[in-house]
Amino acid sequence: MPITITAHAEGATLAVRAQPGARKNAVVGEQAGALKVAVTAPPEDGRANAAITELLRDWLEVKRSQVELVGGPTNRNKTFLIRGVTPEQLTTLIATKLA
Repeated sequence: MPITITAHAEGATLAVRAQPGARKNAVVGEQAGALKVAVTAPPEDGRANAAITELLRDWLEVKRSQVELVGGPTNRNKTFLIRGVTPEQLTTLIATKLA
């Protein structure tokens, strides 16, 4: 199942499946149409959300201001806005990184 990426006025939105409290920070792969991201931070006080944002920023090699959580702040299934990229560019970038 492909990762869900949709167009947004400011760029593209990316479906993410969070795994807080993991042994290490890593992008694991695809799960149920979302990019699975594991972080060591616990799911309290937004610490896991902040860790996922930083991990995505580093992994996608974009600026901090380009990655924003726009959906699912208290849920494992989250939606992130990646500014300044088209859905096609983001799909290609993720496919390259996961290969």
